[in-house]
Amino acid sequence: MTLKTLFVTAILALAPALASAECQWKHETTASQCAEGQVFDAQTGTCVAQTTS
Repeated sequence: MTLKTLFVTAILALAPALASAECQWKHETTASQCAEGQVFDAQTGTCVAQTTS
């Protein structure tokens, strides 16, 4: 096999793994992941301490 063939084979073999790994990098916090006493702030995308009035 030539070096070019090995390179293309490696790229094609790794492409699905890299594509699925990308989904895990985009981890975003949701309201259901906030700890007790915290609420989800949609503006910042994070959990913040719940304020009481």
